This record gives sequence, C-alpha cells and structure tokens, in this order.
Amino acid sequence: MAQVWECSGLRWSADGPVLVWRDGRVSALPWGKRVAFEVVEGGVRTCVGARGHACPVRAGVSGRSTGARCEECARLDRAHSVAADTMADDPRPYHVYLAWFGPGMVKVGITAVERGSARLLEQGAVCFSRLGAGPLMAARRTEELLRAALGVPDRIPYALKRAVRSALPESADERAAEIRELHDRATALAGWPESLERAPFLPVDHMAVFGLARAPVPVGEVRELVAGGGVSGELVAAAGPDLHLAAGGRVVVLDTRLMTGWGLGEWRGEADGLALPVRAFKQGPGAGRGTGVQDGLF
Repeated sequence: MAQVWECSGLRWSADGPVLVWRDGRVSALPWGKRVAFEVVEGGVRTCVGARGHACPVRAGVSGRSTGARCEECARLDRAHSVAADTMADDPRPYHVYLAWFGPGMVKVGITAVERGSARLLEQGAVCFSRLGAGPLMAARRTEELLRAALGVPDRIPYALKRAVRSALPESADERAAEIRELHDRATALAGWPESLERAPFLPVDHMAVFGLARAPVPVGEVRELVAGGGVSGELVAAAGPDLHLAAGGRVVVLDTRLMTGWGLGEWRGEADGLALPVRAFKQGPGAGRGTGVQDGLF
C-alpha cells in the first residue's frame, strides 16, 4: 500500500521554510529543491480539527479553503486566540509592528516578543519595523490608535500581497521608505499607552530570505488541490505560506495552506509537471519583476 502523508502547513525556521507533517516530521525547503506530490486518487479533503484535536465528524471542506476547517472547528480554533481578543489575561509581552508587503501595502500588527520575526515571515512581510513592546492590552490599544488616527489596516489579503511581489523596489531603502514615514507619524501621535516601551525605527528586510530578488516572475497561482492532481517543480522562492515553483514550464505560486486536509502521495508523473487548476495573474503578479518506500515527499 502506498504511503500517504498529511501536511500540517509551512513553517519558517532559522534556516528557511520547512513543511510540517501530521506525524511531526519536517521537510526542509532550500532553494532549488524539487517539491513533488500527488493528491490521493479518489480522496476527499477533510477538516483538520482545532487546537490539536481531530474533527469529531471528519467533515468535508472546500478545496479552496485556506483554513481547511469546518465551521465548528474554525470556531473552536479561534477560541482563546489573541487575534480574536479572547486572551486579555495573556501575561507575555507583545511587540507592535509595521509591516510592508509592497507599494501602498502597510499593516499594523502585534506578535508575542518571544516569537521574534516568525509572525512576520509567516505573513510574507517583505520589510518591517517594530514600534514598541509592552503588555498585550497596551499593544492592542496602540494598534487601534494607528488604525483610527492614521488609517493603517491590520489585515492585507494574501492575494494582494502576491499581486505586487514581483514588482518590488530593488533598493532596501526604497522598500523601507513607507514604514519609515509611518513610524515617524505614529510616534508623534498622542495617546500612546504609558506601559508600552517605544522602539526606534530599525527596518528588517526579508527580500533575500524569501529569495524574491532573483526569482522569475510567476504567471499564476494554484486555485485548489484536486483528487488525482499534483505537482513536481523546483522551488525558486517562498514568502509567507506561498511556494513559488517552476513546474510544467512555468512558475506558479502554491499556497501551502491548500495542502492541509488532503492525503498526499508520491508523484508518479514526469520530473517537471503540473496537474492542478491554476488561476492566471491578470498582469503577472506584478508588472516589474532505497527501500521502495518513499521516506519523504520531496
């Protein structure tokens, strides 16, 4: 019987992106690595459960869902989450940050100090700078202050991030310019919580970490995984949950969140192949730029 793998998603380690599997194993993803898998023929995508617990009914979920959770498990997953403002008593210190994803795309957010830059890598932030650090509710009030006073959003859809990723300025100073200006305006505002310790402007650039400076321009994105479909391609870049793969004679973006909930097996097609539905970018994503048993999918 062929071995079936279940993906838990993409994580960013100190050495770069890794795919995490349900059994705890990981697959490192250095540039140039071949990413190859098939979706189990006749399989269906099922809910991944919530907070470490399996879905009690193994509910089916849409192939286009990035959460891969049924309605009930999605509700449970958000319970006691910082994002849902249900953990007001969290004693950990939090950073408030400004993140830049491309021209005109800046968001404000918070992340636990102990997580370092992990949250920014997971979001695909090309450049960021911290505004300060303090208790959770002080960080939340600062985030709300920037949204109300400066109109800075706290969310930017991944589709918009992908749309500008290949048209980014070549200079790190240019990439940092918008958050530099917003950092100055933010620190000049009245009403900052006294318990939040302000931070100077110190931009951190992820262009090289993501491999975007040298990567060819993708022509589209995988819309969803389908039973019997699959991909075999070379990893040329990665940002947030996205893998940029040279497959089937073109470069496409695969959101690894679409892989969760599926049974995945060994790729049996040609070395370079793509058998998944792809949505073409309207203008490109941007105008500028041996036991016989497989011990890993890649």
